[in-house]
Amino acid sequence: YWRTMFAFEDWHSALEMKLYIQRFIHHVGGLPDFSALKFTKYNQYESLILPMVKYLEEHHVQFDYETRVTNVEFEITGEKKVARRIVCVREGREITIPLTENDLVFVTNGSCTENSSLGDNDHAPQFNTENGGCWQLWRNIAAQDPAFGHPDKFCTQTDKTYWESATVTTLDDRIPPYIQKICKRDPFSGKVVTGGIITVKDSNWLMSYTLNRQPHFKDQPKDQLVVWVYGLFGDVPGNYVKKPMRECTGTEITEEWLYHLGVPEDQIHDMAVNSARCIPCMMPYITAFFMPRTAGDRPKVVPEGCVNFAFIGQFADTVRDTVFTTEYSVRTGMEAVYTLLNVDRGVPEVFNSVYDVRVLMDSTYKMLDGRKLEDIKVPWLVHWLEKKGLKKIQGTVIEELLEEYHLI
Repeated sequence: YWRTMFAFEDWHSALEMKLYIQRFIHHVGGLPDFSALKFTKYNQYESLILPMVKYLEEHHVQFDYETRVTNVEFEITGEKKVARRIVCVREGREITIPLTENDLVFVTNGSCTENSSLGDNDHAPQFNTENGGCWQLWRNIAAQDPAFGHPDKFCTQTDKTYWESATVTTLDDRIPPYIQKICKRDPFSGKVVTGGIITVKDSNWLMSYTLNRQPHFKDQPKDQLVVWVYGLFGDVPGNYVKKPMRECTGTEITEEWLYHLGVPEDQIHDMAVNSARCIPCMMPYITAFFMPRTAGDRPKVVPEGCVNFAFIGQFADTVRDTVFTTEYSVRTGMEAVYTLLNVDRGVPEVFNSVYDVRVLMDSTYKMLDGRKLEDIKVPWLVHWLEKKGLKKIQGTVIEELLEEYHLI
């Protein structure tokens, strides 16, 4: 359940799983029916990123998509670290941008989508494993001081950090009835469809898929559905398509999905070719932030001694929040700005769910599927409740709390 919800693999960090449990324990009651989840009306790019870009452009922020930054060079003296030059490549030649202590540099170190590649109906995506882009930038920065983290912990084992996803767009009315039969909702209603991820438990690829509220894109044709499909185990043959997912074309991925939807086998190929369009996406680093790590592997948002430089994003280290969330990126950005600009304002606290006994009791009740403590056949607990526990707490606030949250 945990790995299909959050894409954890067996070798990933137990620490990250612990952080997730602590961070979201107050939502455990809303996970079985996905009522704990929040969705934007349209895809996240159009709902979150594009409005932010437009806002910043209106406030005279310049975006440069042609220049590739390869390094930030520091002057390090004692405890003080000052970013002095940005090294970048523009129109095929290397240039440097000088910096003063009054300039501010914010770097996204590492990226879960770096080196991603797309396929199509007839071609599988390439599996790119070289450490380019954000990863090489972080490596060049980290080589200058241990406080800048250890990127190789996250980017050198792509066989353990990749998985593959795909979008399947339906083109006619043949596939939608199979979706509706499973989720019990009209996928064209404009309301939430699957409500979250549906996992095919006996899929060799451990395939999951989801349909958000349709249309998912503002200019999406009204008679089409966009489905997101992903497989956690991309190196084993499928149940219907006897090839690893990473070697499959878009049509073959659609065929495997249709097989698990229950489409009769004699109709699968024709539907995959004529009733759908699939764009597979290979992501070599999509779960890189779940790799086992130790203190210092992720640099602090503002490393010790930095006066004009900060890291932001999923590989910068901030306390108690969890990676692979939009909030983590926002939080590191706020922390970076507030720290470097000496803004006298606290970054909003992570909800203290794990420190609130009321939340813990409510979560316990829900994790026990509504059973009471005396229903749990654990000998020491039964003995304590019968001989000591319940008598000692009678008439106390502890008894009131346990009753309020249905544990006794």
